[in-house]
Amino acid sequence: MHDDLEQRKSQHLDLVQRGEVEPDAADPLFGCVRLIHRALPELSLDDVDLSTELCGRALKAPLMVTGMTGGTERAGQINRDLAALAQETGVAFGVGSMRILLDQPELLPTFAVQSRPPLLFANLGAQQLVQRGTDAALNLIDLIKADGIAIHLNAAQELVQEGGDRDFRGQVDAISRLVPRANVIVKETGCGISPPVVAELWDAGVRAVDVSGQGGTSWPRVEQLRAKTPESRGLGALLSDWGIPTAACVVAARMTSPQMQIVASGVIRSGLDAAKAIALGADVAGFALPMVRAHQQGGVATARETLKGCIAALKAAFLLCGARNAVALRASRPVLLEPLRSWIEGLAE
Repeated sequence: MHDDLEQRKSQHLDLVQRGEVEPDAADPLFGCVRLIHRALPELSLDDVDLSTELCGRALKAPLMVTGMTGGTERAGQINRDLAALAQETGVAFGVGSMRILLDQPELLPTFAVQSRPPLLFANLGAQQLVQRGTDAALNLIDLIKADGIAIHLNAAQELVQEGGDRDFRGQVDAISRLVPRANVIVKETGCGISPPVVAELWDAGVRAVDVSGQGGTSWPRVEQLRAKTPESRGLGALLSDWGIPTAACVVAARMTSPQMQIVASGVIRSGLDAAKAIALGADVAGFALPMVRAHQQGGVATARETLKGCIAALKAAFLLCGARNAVALRASRPVLLEPLRSWIEGLAE
């Protein structure tokens, strides 16, 4: 094991409470998306249908509380409470990286949620999938009775992390071997997924990606804050705003692979952000940091208020665009400003 994973996971929970993990220079470019107001919506709020489907499962709203934590008792309580809220509101939920369970199976209770969200995902890093194989991933799914597994990509974080992975070969092949045997979402962790990678994943059999673009939590910044050496701190500072903005990722991914299911995470902080992501082509908007912060600040009640507030704002945005559902929202054709337009054009070349 590279270092004390349990200690690292505890440090991560403390560090993500700090505003500096979202660097000012990183911009998801949702501010460049202008939804078109319809003064005569000719809809009742009750007419708005937020329901959708992801990986074959029905959701009441196009939201996913994406995986962030696990491995400590504090993390276990967060997972249990947020999974219960996901069940209550009918949205998807994922636990954080379960790599630690491969060596410390006694920590299973910190990932095993008691509630049953409509869609529950386990989580493992792509390089651990290479090293441990398909059976290890399938075992993680079974351990928490999940509906599938998120395979996360985090090369930038690993390069900053002292003792982190430095060899990222074999990931596509490992993912392609897993796909026929499980429901798989391939997700980035804050640096985005480019069109060539979307195409490569589609060819490997992947049918759902979480683009997790630049603009939200910067994991290179998180590792910079916990680094002990000048080299790691310096690299973390340089890479803190590395990546492709989330809004650009969503549009480019949809243009590249029209049939791919897309989760848009990376600084989704409100229902309005979620509406913009869906208008750009996402099937589901994913977020974690606002839920974790709310839970740590005020427990289940505050986290519930945050999640329900997001759903209410999302529904309001649909109505104000005259959109009865996600198909209608996309058809409303939001206005895209610079520099998002240039990003999209550049990614399409």
